[in-house]
Amino acid sequence: MFIAAIALLLVLHLYLWKRLVADTTSPRSRARRLGTTAVVVLMLLMVAALAVGTGIDPAIAQWFAWPGYLWLALFFYLLVALLVLELPRFALRRWVRREPPAEERTGVSRRVALARGSAAVAGVVATGFVGYGVAVAMGPPTVTRVPIGLRRLDPRAAGCRIALLSDIHLGPIIGRSFTQRIVELVNAERPDLVVIAGDLVDGRVQDLADAAAPLADLRSTHGTFFVTGNHEYYSGYQEWVDYLPSLGIRPLRNAHVDIDHNGGVFHLAGINDHTGYQWQDPGDIGAAVVGRDPDRAVVLVAHQPRDAPGAVEHGVDLVLAGHTHGGQLSPFELIVNLQQGAVAGSYRFGDTKMYVTRGAGFWGPPVRVGAPPDITIVELTTE
Repeated sequence: MFIAAIALLLVLHLYLWKRLVADTTSPRSRARRLGTTAVVVLMLLMVAALAVGTGIDPAIAQWFAWPGYLWLALFFYLLVALLVLELPRFALRRWVRREPPAEERTGVSRRVALARGSAAVAGVVATGFVGYGVAVAMGPPTVTRVPIGLRRLDPRAAGCRIALLSDIHLGPIIGRSFTQRIVELVNAERPDLVVIAGDLVDGRVQDLADAAAPLADLRSTHGTFFVTGNHEYYSGYQEWVDYLPSLGIRPLRNAHVDIDHNGGVFHLAGINDHTGYQWQDPGDIGAAVVGRDPDRAVVLVAHQPRDAPGAVEHGVDLVLAGHTHGGQLSPFELIVNLQQGAVAGSYRFGDTKMYVTRGAGFWGPPVRVGAPPDITIVELTTE
């Protein structure tokens, strides 16, 4: 899989090199050599960030994570812009072919002028999107307050406020100060319950314990709960499951607890990530709700929205999920929706409702376009 991904990246970089370097410079020119070198170096930095950025000390990883991941975002938007610009290039192909012979024209050829114009437009567009996206991603998450009615919720539990956190992705770019800001935002909302829906970390406990430490300051009436995301499995999930209770965070491992809020009780369930089976640690909704009271509402925390069909099958009232980042880099949400069946916000499947948060952090590029970071406060109401 990794080899296939590298091969695809190589092909796409060859396309970028063709459009941005080969088409706009003269053979054997200094500009051609510099452009080619830049493309090769940036691709290698991207591969390094993707391959080893979470397996070594973040203090070292950040030196290639920042340039490698920023190039990933710029690379994405350059591709999108250049592919869109293929349409006018195609429409102008006859104009290019009809240009005068070399001895009769002055300046560069129409082909080179068109190539340089396309490259300039793509560069300006991509740089603008990435610059804007960095400011959004590195800024404070928005706080979204969402009331959700549950048909089986005990009226006495109505008004219970759940802070939904997901996809913080502590790692070589996101560290302790970011965590502290999230904790302050959550505590300011005075929630009754905090749930962390996976992808908390991109790295090992020994490297990220300090970055995660402010989570111990989360305050709520009923405590903080956690379920694994797919990235925990890339980072030594068992170490994190064992470590988080020292911060006052309780992992829910295909299990549920009873939340007694003002005398009204509902079940809070949590499952392992959808991909956990690859590490012999599968998610199991049936096990998570075994022994439930059929008259009580069930709120299920699941990292990925694609667990919704299983939740419907087991009569879950509400699914709280993350994973999608809201697409993070628009228009990537189109692909996310195809794979997950959801992107962000509220959904309903018969009697089962689902809310998907965009996540408080980011994965890879410190860039968010069309999907600002989010902390969601879900207020349970009766229906």
